[in-house]
Amino acid sequence: MCGIVGLFDIHGKREIDKKLLGRMNQTLFHRGPDEGDIYTEPGLGLGHRRLSIIDISDGHQPLFNEDGSVVVVFNGEIYNFQELTNELTKLGHEFRTHSDTEVIVHAWEEWKESCVDHFRGMFAFGLWDRNKETLFLARDRLGIKPLYYASLEDGTFIFASELKGLLAHSALSREMDPSAIEEYFSFGYVPEPKTIFKQAFKLSPGHSLTLQSGQSHILLRQYWDVPFTDHNLISIQEAQEELIIRLQEAVKIRLMAEVPLGAFLSGGVDSSAVVAMMAGILKDPVNTCSISFGDPTFNESQHAQKVADRYHTQHHVEQVDTDDFDLIDKLASLYDEPFADSSAMPTYRVCELAKKRVTVALSGDGGDENFAGYRRYRWHIYEERMRSLLPQGIRKPLFGLLGNLYPKADWAPKFLRAKSTFESLARDPVEGYFHSVSIMGDKMREKLFSSSFKHSLQTYQAVEVLRSHASKCPVDDSLSQVQYLDMKTYLVGDILTKVDRASMAHSLEVRVPLLDHKLVEWISSIPPSLKLHGKEGKFILKKALESYLPDDILYRDKMGFAIPLASWFRGPLHQKLHKALMGPTLADTGIFNRNFLKEMLDQHQSGKRDYSAPLWTLLMFESFLRNIDPQK
Repeated sequence: MCGIVGLFDIHGKREIDKKLLGRMNQTLFHRGPDEGDIYTEPGLGLGHRRLSIIDISDGHQPLFNEDGSVVVVFNGEIYNFQELTNELTKLGHEFRTHSDTEVIVHAWEEWKESCVDHFRGMFAFGLWDRNKETLFLARDRLGIKPLYYASLEDGTFIFASELKGLLAHSALSREMDPSAIEEYFSFGYVPEPKTIFKQAFKLSPGHSLTLQSGQSHILLRQYWDVPFTDHNLISIQEAQEELIIRLQEAVKIRLMAEVPLGAFLSGGVDSSAVVAMMAGILKDPVNTCSISFGDPTFNESQHAQKVADRYHTQHHVEQVDTDDFDLIDKLASLYDEPFADSSAMPTYRVCELAKKRVTVALSGDGGDENFAGYRRYRWHIYEERMRSLLPQGIRKPLFGLLGNLYPKADWAPKFLRAKSTFESLARDPVEGYFHSVSIMGDKMREKLFSSSFKHSLQTYQAVEVLRSHASKCPVDDSLSQVQYLDMKTYLVGDILTKVDRASMAHSLEVRVPLLDHKLVEWISSIPPSLKLHGKEGKFILKKALESYLPDDILYRDKMGFAIPLASWFRGPLHQKLHKALMGPTLADTGIFNRNFLKEMLDQHQSGKRDYSAPLWTLLMFESFLRNIDPQK
């Protein structure tokens, strides 16, 4: 795993500032502490930080082809590189290393932009072809590895693995994008392709970018999408058997490494499945890591221990302190833009624990999106059935009125909290799903933002993110549609971003077998009823694993990876929260209605409302602002 940066003169061949390129590269030291190097020629500069995993002795970057006309900087792993090496060798290409990086330059020579279609793995890379005067960037299909870019006013194009690499360039504007702020306070992250800054963008998953010297036009091309093809008519028994074979293979190809390797083990279905497959492949005991919480409401460590005992893993557990507050400002420096998933805190700690013993860890991320494991999928299907009973002309005013009249009751049992359901039923399917995933709904954001900021939005609303993706969804099935939306937004913008930054902060590589693109393609082809079966999410995964894991692991209620925010904000974090929300940092932006900020604080403190998620979102935004401008 590595960090990459680059500078490219779009209009000509000006000399590259090597000191600037070096500074950009050094911001990513944590991603690759083993070695680093830069390469420049007129109009081009490439930088690389390396975390050595494969071909430790000879996989240095930037890496060139035989005649030095093609050079690449690469972050990630290409798991089928040995097969590609054999194929390309037969086609006449000569290899000097045993690294997966060298496959990229020869694949480019052979297949040009279509080279990405041949790669199986997680990757982000920048490649320069001097003969064609072409810069080519690409990101893996699911967005496991990040890639940021910006076009500057002086005609310089810059790219980096993290935003901090771009921010090292003084010419990058720090002006924030109002629409990205609206999206952040809706989703808790800024979805692809935007960043919080107007001038900077993320390369979307499954996309490539091509630039040619002397041409300012950026060519973006989508080379892959989750297919959700016509449903594969397969029996439950056949699906179970094929799933295990495919899962074993996805895990097996991710076990190649010349460094210590292990796995995260939370005690949930997905990570337990990965560990079970690893234990059946590896000769030595699997190294597993998990963290525990003092609060039993959030503690899954006993379930992780049960799996560890079953497979005789070398299991390591550490308890996260309930007052682990020092991480709050640390997170802002990791993510470079506002990021409001509070599970980033325990994720950071479990990566810290894992790095003490391994350099590569496999995770179970992607299982919920692939196999419909989130509770919200079940609720969405229920709401869709209700929507089908009444036309929109009747449903919208009826349920809109009920939503307005029904009191907000955070304190009540779940079955009495109907306000949110009524509000969702009044909307169309995309609006309804947006309502269910939003940290702050439309009405709350209407109160949160100042009049001047709302004017700057020019009526833009964050639901357009989901509408844009929904318009490209290849199927009409309701469950598949929301899975598709999550793969385009929540999976890449939240889950994978969280894990990448937390792991790279500790120079730890995380591999994600459940997001193997061939496995994802197959899962997307099986009937939705094998994923959400009645009220049971991940149905086919659980059935397939019954001989590998006990029922109390497979069929217990989902806990998630959360921290006790509500009690923190009423207790030890109360003063910090009040200072952050009512202090000058947020006030100076002109974005917020301070009266509503005060109302949220007061109502949460009194116990009248649970505003913990919105308050955390605001706290992380304030921390981001101070991190960008340390004088604040």
